[in-house]
Amino acid sequence: MGSDPFSHYKVGVNNVGSYQVAGIPWITGSSALGKGHEVRFEFPKITKNITVINQSTHDIRVHFNTTASTNVVNGLHYVLFNSKEDSYTFNVKADSIYVSCVDDSVHGSASFTIVAELTQIPVPREWAGTMTGSGLTTLDGS
Repeated sequence: MGSDPFSHYKVGVNNVGSYQVAGIPWITGSSALGKGHEVRFEFPKITKNITVINQSTHDIRVHFNTTASTNVVNGLHYVLFNSKEDSYTFNVKADSIYVSCVDDSVHGSASFTIVAELTQIPVPREWAGTMTGSGLTTLDGS
């Protein structure tokens, strides 16, 4: 008998089937994000989608690179959540996400929830670290 004709199909970033099945649930959050601080959440597998929900009246930003890279803020490479129960679902494959509390927030701590749908795809070695590039860290779109 010949070899299995489907043996070359494997779970991976460019494998469509890896995104068509229901994902593995992953939920976390924080109620202690202080004014001017940011936190990075690393996913154990590549995401199918990520939903962020603001659980407080404090302004939070969600982005895919640290705000230490000034282009994230200056280039508006973030989504702003400026009221309680603001939410957004990012239909993206990612290995991490950042949440930061805006400097001009009122006193106290911001709280939020992150709900992700994970694939079975392990984080590729070349993805390890911070994502950069157009729409993430560059101002000119290049």
